[in-house]
Amino acid sequence: MCRYAMTTYKSHYACFNCRKTFKRRLLSDINGGQSKDEKESPAKCPECSSLMANMGLDFESPKKTDIKAWNHISTLYKVGITFHSCGCSGPGYIPNDSKALINYFEKIKEHYLEHQHFWAQRKKDPEIQCDIAKDEYQNATFLYRIPKEMKKGSKKKPKYDARNAQIYWNERVVQIEEKIEKVKILTL
Repeated sequence: MCRYAMTTYKSHYACFNCRKTFKRRLLSDINGGQSKDEKESPAKCPECSSLMANMGLDFESPKKTDIKAWNHISTLYKVGITFHSCGCSGPGYIPNDSKALINYFEKIKEHYLEHQHFWAQRKKDPEIQCDIAKDEYQNATFLYRIPKEMKKGSKKKPKYDARNAQIYWNERVVQIEEKIEKVKILTL
């Protein structure tokens, strides 16, 4: 069972300027448990009044004196890696330095390029049932990792939009390349 399902926990907010973390009161605590349609305002640091980053429930802050770790956490946040999860398995793999982060993104990029290459090489969908089953068995990794909008036809005669799938993976490659460049710029 998910550890966050039974009890409401407060998210950890980090101020990279002050190198401090705080837990913020929940809006439901302030309203006395009544749910209102109000949205939470951005969290501001109690010390410097700058906006704080919502790092999630699984965040564990480094010591205030560990400037290198704080800089790395700031880089992680700027490329979209935080410590949010449902509580069942944790936030997943989080690289511990910039070099490991770049290697992590490079592996993801290779994976995306494989998918893009597959869809670029795909000429047409098989028509015969035995060929469809063979295709699904051999290419399941590629066929089931595209958005549902690109899958058409029926279960017995599926049709895939190879052109849009190739565009989709190209966009993913561009996004990951932007993250790699951002990490390189931030760590200079």
